[in-house]
Amino acid sequence: MDIVIVGAVAGGSVVAAQMKRAIPEANVTLVGADAEIGYGTCGMPFVIGGLIEDKEKIKGPSAESFKEKRQIDTFTRHEVLSINRKDKTVDVRDLVNGKTFKKRYDKLILSPGGRSRLPDLEGLGDLPLLTLKDYAEMEQIIQYIEQEKPASCAIIGGGFIGVELAENFVRLGIRTTMIERNDRVMKVMDPEVTDILGEEMKKNGVTFYFEDAIERVDGNTLHMKKGPDFKVDFLVASIGLIPNTELAEEAGLAIGKTGGIVTNAYMQTDDPDIYAIGDAAEGSDWFTGKPKRVQLAWHAHREAAIVTNHLAGKAEKINGYLGTMITKLFSLTAAMTGHSAKELTEEGIPFETVVYNGRTNAGYYPIHGNILLRVHYDSASRKILGAQAVGDLGVDKRIDVIAT
Repeated sequence: MDIVIVGAVAGGSVVAAQMKRAIPEANVTLVGADAEIGYGTCGMPFVIGGLIEDKEKIKGPSAESFKEKRQIDTFTRHEVLSINRKDKTVDVRDLVNGKTFKKRYDKLILSPGGRSRLPDLEGLGDLPLLTLKDYAEMEQIIQYIEQEKPASCAIIGGGFIGVELAENFVRLGIRTTMIERNDRVMKVMDPEVTDILGEEMKKNGVTFYFEDAIERVDGNTLHMKKGPDFKVDFLVASIGLIPNTELAEEAGLAIGKTGGIVTNAYMQTDDPDIYAIGDAAEGSDWFTGKPKRVQLAWHAHREAAIVTNHLAGKAEKINGYLGTMITKLFSLTAAMTGHSAKELTEEGIPFETVVYNGRTNAGYYPIHGNILLRVHYDSASRKILGAQAVGDLGVDKRIDVIAT
């Protein structure tokens, strides 16, 4: 069996390795546009801030060692241009020398990831606008900071990547302002949790412009729609991700309501010989069954296992997405699984909430911390619908148990 995998980060590299273990006789080809494969994207903000001192620690294996150790044909700095479903071939271009070649497949796995969404800023000019989606962009940010030694920045967007970058810029001594169109950071979580996170950021020197946006840029001055204008040395955009679905669209594969490639319970697209995993794949929500797309490495890993088992003849259905996630923010950790109160209300799902706010363990024990834990549940069935926690100790443990 000839298996071609498009994309070589969290989803692609994992499914390639799993495939060779499950189907040793398969001919597996891995094609990635990045120079690196299988790197840890979650660690990138902390490499920038120096908390992770050696960037090599988040790197995956080299293409050469991956090929030699696992017997997987690995092409980095290569791009799949098109899919010919009739002939079951893909056209591949070498991004270094521009040469193209065809590769035949019996099964094709798409793990194309996505790209950062960019704001449309009037008058941006020469003011640096940076994003953080891949290893190369991480290196670009590190190089810029080392060479230019900026004193100030503004981060557009207060989601997970935005708040983690804010912490790490502060760690580097960069005066940091966050611009968020909503009234708080991390809007996927309950206000009771995000209020604590916002206060933690303020305590550590982050300035906020809530319910505001940049109207225009003049040199290095940001003219705001509501708040006072201010100057920065550079901007970072962290306003979401656009899934790379162009290849799938051009091949006639269905794109769903979330903007992702439609998949079934085995991660197959509407072409049974083509699978999709990772940021660009659309699955379904655990509770509602509605279309859902989750941009996290764990989900890509789980999807990789589903595809591998399916091709190995051990069919196992993916059972929906909980969207479990965690972040570190200065002295705090915050995590969630399932739905927030806002999402449950919007879905019309009745729920009750139980709250614990106190110590993580017995006060007489020398090491203990404080934690706020909120659990949303169905009062009739006692089924947990969502949970969130924030604190300085044990947050991961609680959310892991509830997710399980």
